[in-house]
Amino acid sequence: MFWIIIGISFLASFLVSSTLKRKFAAYARVPLASGLSGAEVADAMLRDHGIRDVRVTTVDGRLSDHYNPADRTINLSHDVFNGRNAAAAAVAAHETGHAVQHATAYNFLKFRSAMVPVLSFTNNFMGILMMGGIALWYSSGIPWLFGIGILLFAATTLFSFITLPVEFDASRRATEWLQQSRVVSQQELGMAENALWWAAMTYVVAALGSLATLLYYLSIFAGRRD
Repeated sequence: MFWIIIGISFLASFLVSSTLKRKFAAYARVPLASGLSGAEVADAMLRDHGIRDVRVTTVDGRLSDHYNPADRTINLSHDVFNGRNAAAAAVAAHETGHAVQHATAYNFLKFRSAMVPVLSFTNNFMGILMMGGIALWYSSGIPWLFGIGILLFAATTLFSFITLPVEFDASRRATEWLQQSRVVSQQELGMAENALWWAAMTYVVAALGSLATLLYYLSIFAGRRD
């Protein structure tokens, strides 16, 4: 059963990821009528929201774009930072949407940020606790270590679900601003919305896969205890 869950999760993740890459590659070939780069889109959105303490910078990697609330930076990959196309505008506006969330104290973003230290601890020890817990349980009948591992895994699952409203809200803010500011044409707006929807689906697939795995672990725990 576990391998079936892993297989379905992997297949869904692969299909969504490959579709996302294909969409972004296609939309990256559509030059913006406004001629703005991703960095200029982010700067313009920040100005329109009255945000003056956030820097727009560039980072290495592909699809490595993110907002860092710790140092208030919007970090855009080189293709997005310099790109003057529909895909770059979509990503830049989305990451700026996270900066707007931060500036307006969006509750789900605050909750997710507060969970980051917990997740750092969880990721370091969860694998050891899960494997060691299963071995201890099956060898000596002591379930508590495996139970702790499940609790840590539940924290990662909760984090993945808390991420969903954060990502969807950032995309909503991005598309609303792109439309209102007229940075993109109607056709480019449709491309941006579609690209961001597929990006959000990667988080949905990850969350559902994590939930399915958690339920599987819980079923093992309940079955063995019975």
